[in-house]
Amino acid sequence: MRLRESGEDYLEAILVLQQERGAVRAIDIAEHLGVTKASVSKALSTLEGKGFIEVVKRDVRLTEAGAQVAHEILERHVFFRDLLIAAGVEPELAAEEACHMEHCLSEDSFQKLKAHMA
Repeated sequence: MRLRESGEDYLEAILVLQQERGAVRAIDIAEHLGVTKASVSKALSTLEGKGFIEVVKRDVRLTEAGAQVAHEILERHVFFRDLLIAAGVEPELAAEEACHMEHCLSEDSFQKLKAHMA
C-alpha cells in the first residue's frame, strides 16, 4: 500500500526517534516534525488503521510493514542529503531538499541511480 508523502515522513520520523531515544511518544513526533499534537494524532490514527504502526500505552511502534517503509525512506533521505552535501549544498538545505527528493522517484529509478553513483 502506497502512502502519501506526509505518511512516509511520519514513519521516517518514528524510525529516527526510535534510533535516538528508544521509546517514541506522539509529542516527540510533533516536536521532531514541527507539527501540532492534533496533526500527529490524526496521522497516527491513519497509520495505525493501515497497519504501519501500533500505539501501546502512548508508545508509538512501527509494525514490520511500517519499519520496512521507514527504512526505505530513510535510506533515500540519507542518499540524497549526502549527494547534495557532496555537491556543495549547505547541510541544512541539503537535509530539507532531500526530504522532498526522497518521495519522487520509483524504487526502480532510485536503485538504478544509487547503483550508478556507487
